[in-house]
Amino acid sequence: MICNICPRGCSVDRNNNVGFCQMSAQPKIALYQLFYYEEPCITAQNGSGAVFFSGCSLRCVFCQNYEISSLGNGRKISIKELADIFKELEQKGAENINLVNPTHYIDAIEKALEIYRPNIPIVYNSHGYETTQTIERVAKFVDVFLPDFKYINNEFAKKYSNAYNYVETCKAALLKMRELKPCDEYKNGKLVSGVLVRHLVLPLMANDSIKILEWISQNLKNTKVSLMAQYTPCANARKYPEINRKITKREYDKVVSAFIDLDLYGYVQERESSSTEFIPKWDY
Repeated sequence: MICNICPRGCSVDRNNNVGFCQMSAQPKIALYQLFYYEEPCITAQNGSGAVFFSGCSLRCVFCQNYEISSLGNGRKISIKELADIFKELEQKGAENINLVNPTHYIDAIEKALEIYRPNIPIVYNSHGYETTQTIERVAKFVDVFLPDFKYINNEFAKKYSNAYNYVETCKAALLKMRELKPCDEYKNGKLVSGVLVRHLVLPLMANDSIKILEWISQNLKNTKVSLMAQYTPCANARKYPEINRKITKREYDKVVSAFIDLDLYGYVQERESSSTEFIPKWDY
């Protein structure tokens, strides 16, 4: 498997080596469960069937899931086991199959879905650092795109996520997602097809957050936005004093005001959500 799935373009054979994501081709997961801390239209009534994959094609210094994204903790499973997990979550009443950080495993995910395709939506929950080719590929089996839009400044993207071309790459990916899923479809309040864009407000970056909201307003018409305030310094954030704190009320209020002024719709997370208690316990 010569891998160029993500924008890193490692061109390595992940059957025998690892790329930037630090993972081989065999899927590795840290946790799967009914998860209740997503947006209301994703969690819905019974919870989202979340599958948390190990490894990552970004390298965010503040990642709350760094134990699995950077340290690579987890358990390797077969493709058949992955298909069985999809089936088990569906049988437990999951509202959807929520693929959390799935980019580097889409080969395995495709094969697992050939074995068993649940009769519930498939959610592609990613960091937004995607190639348009990969988005076109996964759109064949994905119902809902749930991407992040982290940065509007590549200097910050390089410094905090080691992604010098994040901004233009993410914008292109988001536009492609909206092109492929032009309309949002809901059933009983649950998003069953479409796009929902997340943005996490970071310390000292309120103005950048506003620019991101402005871009979404201008380029992704009628797209719901999830404005998140849950930032908690984790992983290596302590090495960067400027982001080694939670966001202030002033920063939060400034971005929320812009959200309202731009007439965006979606979800606004409370500042009180900035706590490690919402980080899953990785039992693999």
